[in-house]
Order: sequence, then structure tokens, then C-alpha cells
Amino acid sequence: MSIIVNLRYTGKNGFARAFAEEMKNSGTVEAIRKEDGNLRYEYYISVDNPETVLLIDEWTDQAAIDRHHASPMMQKIAELRDKYDLHMTVERYVSDKGGLPNHDKKFVRE
Repeated sequence: MSIIVNLRYTGKNGFARAFAEEMKNSGTVEAIRKEDGNLRYEYYISVDNPETVLLIDEWTDQAAIDRHHASPMMQKIAELRDKYDLHMTVERYVSDKGGLPNHDKKFVRE
């Protein structure tokens, strides 16, 4: 099991993308990826709305998320969110232990 958090950052004038780029260029993304319990930390640009950036953030469990939220990096992230005047929506998912069912695999091209 893992916990997947989808965060959509929305701004104006390309600020969401600038935020993601600064997160990466400042080394914050790489530091988060190295945190104990982090499984995935990736940004994506929306094709439908270029003012929206999606972060897919995956952790082994809630304890790992709690440690991340208590880390000094959260202050840096909060400062950057304010700097770029971003608004967010958040969705949380728990991974399916069984994985993709066999009858769904026929729709996947690897």
C-alpha cells in the first residue's frame, strides 16, 4: 500500500510552471525525493489549462507524509506558493494492493 497525493497548482501568467521549475532548480524536488518514504514526486503541465501544474506525490504511508510535513522543506514550499500566488486542490488515493486486474491489462500497451 502507498498513499498518492495529487496536488493541482493553479496560478496566472505562467506562475504555476515557474513554481515547479524553481522547486526543481533549487534542489527542493531532489531533496524531497530522497526523503525516507517518498516513492514519487513529479510535476506535469496540463494540456487543457497551461496555468495548472499537477504534482503527483507518493509516500509509503501516512507516517512518511507526516515526517515530510514536519520537515524544513515545507517552509520553503509554502514560501514559493506565496511568491507565485498559487491556489491548490488536493486529492488523496490509497494504492490498490492487487495491482491492475488481468482483464484490464489488455488495454495497456507496454
